[in-house]
Amino acid sequence: MNTGLKITAFAAALAATFGTAYGIGEGFDPVAVERAPAHDGGHASPSPQAEEGGGRTGHDSTPAGGLQISEGGHTLDLRTPRITAGHRTDLRFTVRDDSGRAVTEYRREHDKELHLIIASRDLLTYRHLHPTRAADGTWSIPVDLPRAGDYRVFADFTPAEKDAQDLTLGADLAVSGSYRPRELPRPTDTATVDGYEVELTGSLRPGRASELRLSVSRAGKPVTDLQLYLGAYGHLVALRSGDLAHLHVHPQGEPGDGRTGPGPEVSFTATAPSGGSYRLFLDFKHDGVVHTAAFTVRAGAAGTGAEAPPGGTQRHSDGHGH
Repeated sequence: MNTGLKITAFAAALAATFGTAYGIGEGFDPVAVERAPAHDGGHASPSPQAEEGGGRTGHDSTPAGGLQISEGGHTLDLRTPRITAGHRTDLRFTVRDDSGRAVTEYRREHDKELHLIIASRDLLTYRHLHPTRAADGTWSIPVDLPRAGDYRVFADFTPAEKDAQDLTLGADLAVSGSYRPRELPRPTDTATVDGYEVELTGSLRPGRASELRLSVSRAGKPVTDLQLYLGAYGHLVALRSGDLAHLHVHPQGEPGDGRTGPGPEVSFTATAPSGGSYRLFLDFKHDGVVHTAAFTVRAGAAGTGAEAPPGGTQRHSDGHGH
């Protein structure tokens, strides 16, 4: 066998090995998962830089959260950087101030001191969790992630000190096991979860605030008795495909203001930092259960669409951990 053939054979064997396993052994650094192409007529979607002039190199028109592990004098110290897919594991972390001390006092936002988001790089696995804080400032919560790959952990919180701003810090989490890459679902305008249908109207625009309205129905009838969850009738998290930039999304109105009803429609205001593909996750509560509907949307495109992952999205009882 000549030298060229030997190199080709070795490369093929190496690709086959890493195509079936992720993060085997503690001696390897986390493997970065490449962005899966959007499912759009069989063609990979253009990067955000090519759409609406957006970018990921410091030229975003609107700041996005979760891209930094340190910000505003605070650092996310993830104590459990690796776990195994399908195994229940205590995820532990600490938020430290600029002197290195663990933060032990927070403001309550949406009924909680801290909101923890975990999302896979392909945006098909998502968790919205509320961990428990020990007296020494260490946060912990058991997690069971079903699929191997590269994940991002987001801590959303507001320190208790005067004039403190809300922060979203992010850190990488490696989940070992058998890994198979999957494409981001193509955009549509509806998502189905646990027998509910959620319709999305509105457009996500780069650098401009826009309204996103989500209407919940079941068996063809509007749901008009949504229950309060974390002080609201719905919560929306938006993540950008690729780098998983976290968008700050604000609800319109609040329960008890005389104009915000318990469904079927829940409205939000959001601003995309760039063009490109995003994944939206709506949490809503009905009949005592929290459900999550997921949408894929394209900022800068005509209209907004959504689609739930194959088999629907996670429900509260399936380890969603609200």
